Amino acid sequence: MEWIPPRARITGTRSTQPGKRPQPGAGASVLLLAASLVSVWGCSESRSPAAAEESSRQFAPAVRLVSVIQEERAQTTTQPATVHPFYRAEIRSRVTGYVSEVTREIGDFVEAGSVLAKVDVPEREQRLAVIEAQIVEGQALEKHAETQVQLAEAAVESAKAALSQSRSSEQSARAALAAAEAEFNRTKDLVDRQSLESRMLDEVRKKLDTERARVEGARSAIVSAEAEVRVAEAGHAASRAAVESAKARTDIARAELAEARVLVSYATIRAPFSGIVTQRHIEPGALVRQDSDVGTGSSLFVVSQVDKVRVHIPVPEVEAPSVAVGDSVTLTFPSHAAEPAVEAEVTRVSGALDPMTRTMLVEVVLANPDLKLLPGMFGEAHIASAATKQAKMLPARAVRFSESGDAWVYLVDDRQRVSIQPVETGIDDGTLIEVQGPLEQGQKVVDAHLRRLAEGQQVRVIDR
Repeated sequence: MEWIPPRARITGTRSTQPGKRPQPGAGASVLLLAASLVSVWGCSESRSPAAAEESSRQFAPAVRLVSVIQEERAQTTTQPATVHPFYRAEIRSRVTGYVSEVTREIGDFVEAGSVLAKVDVPEREQRLAVIEAQIVEGQALEKHAETQVQLAEAAVESAKAALSQSRSSEQSARAALAAAEAEFNRTKDLVDRQSLESRMLDEVRKKLDTERARVEGARSAIVSAEAEVRVAEAGHAASRAAVESAKARTDIARAELAEARVLVSYATIRAPFSGIVTQRHIEPGALVRQDSDVGTGSSLFVVSQVDKVRVHIPVPEVEAPSVAVGDSVTLTFPSHAAEPAVEAEVTRVSGALDPMTRTMLVEVVLANPDLKLLPGMFGEAHIASAATKQAKMLPARAVRFSESGDAWVYLVDDRQRVSIQPVETGIDDGTLIEVQGPLEQGQKVVDAHLRRLAEGQQVRVIDR
């Protein structure tokens, strides 16, 4: 913009001496100055817009430009990482009692099943004795019931033998009855022909009646014997049921005994897996209570498996889709800054975003035989994805960031005027940074520049 001098104020002079008039030369000088100013102003107003723009460009800030380039890039991301134990168990009590012994301290290495502490549970041990006595009683009842079964089986056999005898008696009586009936018919025929006296017929008739009575008696004995068999068989079934009942009661007592033994076994606190005792919250003589819900209450011990560890890496939403199992990971830890970076691979991904942080959990499993990596350690993970993509790149110094993290660039048009263009950033290798947005390959943006530029501001492009 062309410089225009400020307009001068035309002022007269007044004599401070009374009765003295101003000198004529002073007024002429003032009029000459005013005429000069008007001439300069008229010349300024009459200049062309192109000349004015050229003049403003001469006073515009000098900038250097860089072009948006497009490259095929491996998708990478660098994120914070946290070390976690491979397994971590908070051990709580399943019984209520007083701690009688503590056998492990913080930092001790324990094998799976190692005893950590013991709790006195005398009432449960007494319950074991009661159930064992109930089992002995049940076994005695089983033997008694089995004896009753044997007696019932003997009674059944006796009743069946009596029934068989009654049936034999019936057959014998029926044979005798048939003989008596034949004799009666023969005698009657002889009497009718008056070959025998009639009194002989009466004797034969009496014998026939006697045999018929014997048959009826035999039939009654068979019915009675059959009833005795049914009674004996019912008694046998009842005895067998008594045996089954006694065995069932004994089995129930045995199951209760097994349950009681399991509950008593909970009084011995054991390590669930091999690891290190990282926390201990009990003392000998302390009262511990049974947890009503799994995972509640104060833990007695915390055991962590650290011979191998899990490294958790939260990957932001925009980069999460490009991370897959098997991608290479470079891990560095400030606690071991002098040691080389750890090279590993992505072991697993969660496949979902945390709704609070909008990140996806990526896990790397590392062997830790020397126990250098401690749970809770922080580090940095650089994940290199096997996938590649066409990315629009700019030098990192050409991208500006606000305090809130928003990114933008100063886009310069053919007239060398600035427009502020918001962008999203992606791949960042420390030198070049990916810009996602409306920018196209070949467009020019302002390189590193100390001054903040305004929308539509004129700039002056200079070569490197």
